[in-house]
Amino acid sequence: MATEIPKSRLVFPALAVLLVASFTYTVNAQGIGVNWGRAASHPLPPPKVVELLKANSIAKVKLFDADPLVLESLSGSNIHVTVGIPNSMLRSLNSSLKAAESWVHDNLTRFVSDGASRVLIDYIAVGDEPFLQSYGEQFYPFTVGAAANIQASLYKANIGEKVKVVVPCSFDAFRSESGLPSDGQFRPDVNRTLTELLAFLSKNRSPFMVTISPFQSYLENKNLSLDFALFRDSARSRNDTHKSYKNSFDLSYNTITVALSNAGFPRVGIIVGRIGWPTDGAANATSALAEEFLKGLVGHLHSRSTSSPNPQPLPSEIYISSLLDEDMRNTATGNFERHWGVFTFDGQAKYQVDFNQGSRKLVNAQDVQYLSSKWCVINNNKDLSNASAVALEACSAADCTEISSGGSCFNLSWPGNISYAFNSYYQQHDQNEQSCDFSGLGLITTVDPSVDTCRFYVGIKTSFSISIHKSAFFCWMISPAVTILWCLLSRRW
Repeated sequence: MATEIPKSRLVFPALAVLLVASFTYTVNAQGIGVNWGRAASHPLPPPKVVELLKANSIAKVKLFDADPLVLESLSGSNIHVTVGIPNSMLRSLNSSLKAAESWVHDNLTRFVSDGASRVLIDYIAVGDEPFLQSYGEQFYPFTVGAAANIQASLYKANIGEKVKVVVPCSFDAFRSESGLPSDGQFRPDVNRTLTELLAFLSKNRSPFMVTISPFQSYLENKNLSLDFALFRDSARSRNDTHKSYKNSFDLSYNTITVALSNAGFPRVGIIVGRIGWPTDGAANATSALAEEFLKGLVGHLHSRSTSSPNPQPLPSEIYISSLLDEDMRNTATGNFERHWGVFTFDGQAKYQVDFNQGSRKLVNAQDVQYLSSKWCVINNNKDLSNASAVALEACSAADCTEISSGGSCFNLSWPGNISYAFNSYYQQHDQNEQSCDFSGLGLITTVDPSVDTCRFYVGIKTSFSISIHKSAFFCWMISPAVTILWCLLSRRW
């Protein structure tokens, strides 16, 4: 029986989002889907996530691995699936056709066989944005070869016509010196590899998958305003030859199409593999702005797809980033990376979007099994002189992105921010009593310490558990974020 979460626990408003099946025709596309990432300390069980997808008529999902428990949960669901292969496997798949054949046999064959229980696998995403600039060139020598071997293995398994290979491309693989689409080109260091990839995709009639990130474009480009990123009518247009751009999406998308055309592949199909707006972990990463962005995106795509006399070209598919928050996602590009979810980590919708399609509110995950209604906070009756250092070590193993600058808990005064760090560690360790010790500074309470929009969460029950090493503090010592976090945890006002 599920543990009831107290009414004092902060609950975000419900939402309706562009993932309802009735929306798919408005973008003149095959469909809209979501990214289902599982980089979480306590992910919702796969069957529960599939229930969430089906309850909200989400017809397409993009995975980042080929977890058999996930694929089994998707069997017979009629949800179209993109299966992922992590970057760590690219080298071996490139060097060995036999390894690729084994991967296809072990991860796909039994799921794509005919029958009511089959999984509708459309694509294999080889690599997870392997050309991301921060990765350097480490994956360049292996990506296209790995994709080719997987494609050959699909044909050998007689599913090559049914399942296509794609390679997700990061948003920073394209650039324009002028900031305008007419100068769109590949990043110089990846130009040769991307040209090889496009030749492979074209030969196999596979689409080009790319990330578009208006949020990150806004953060990195001072010439792009928030109005421009959010499709606001007040946005100042950017003129380029005979075209005028009123939003960041069109600017980015046309930069990509120009780059593809300049490379000699003007007719390759395009899939937007990731697009969204985060809700925490940075300034302007809020639920309200995420709602505005998705409303703007949906309205804009609908307008473009129905414009006359000639509708403008659009991506064949779009995948929203993402379905759920992930508290273990890499934060190298920013703390907001853990907060892309349309839903919170426990499957509760964050905001509401009206698509003028007779849309309804999204259905939250049902019957979620929570841990007990207990939290770990700092014991104010103890000597707190070393509290910040202890909390810093806790954050090296837990998720403290909400207390970073611009986060929903950034305004917590000291020692409230210490309590947040303690509780995050405590919940990630399944409320183990020893995980709230913190050298005698921790205190377990049944009184919800949440304040305003700052939610002190209660974990969910899951068979998945994480192993936290005592030496995890070292991870923060090599991170550039350590100085910032230390300052945040040490604030006394």
